[in-house]
Amino acid sequence: MSEITAGVDWIAVIVGTVLAFLLGWLWFSPLLFGKKWAEGVGIELGSASKMPVAPMILQLVATFFLSWAVGVAAVHYGLMAVILIVVTIILIVAANGLFILKNHFAIAVEAGFIAAMAVLMILAQQVL
Repeated sequence: MSEITAGVDWIAVIVGTVLAFLLGWLWFSPLLFGKKWAEGVGIELGSASKMPVAPMILQLVATFFLSWAVGVAAVHYGLMAVILIVVTIILIVAANGLFILKNHFAIAVEAGFIAAMAVLMILAQQVL
């Protein structure tokens, strides 16, 4: 286990996690892509009767794990490993979207969010 914890900049991992999670709120809000994305996935923004706690917790955990993977790659493997991880996730997200018949805009928004998250996480690793 030490190979995935040794040398990792945990402050950068946490900052990357928080920044990426906050980016998600903006990314999927009506200020950016939220309205058109919601149409593409067949939901109405703001229609939930309560806060979707379980998906938000899962998103936060997944965001942390991606940030941690970026941190491990920054220490051991370099930028190409991060790019490989991110491209793999983007392709999985896109394939899933196609399987469940989301429109192409919604798929692009979701895939673009993964790319934007990775950029923030990489920047956190470089700046902190």
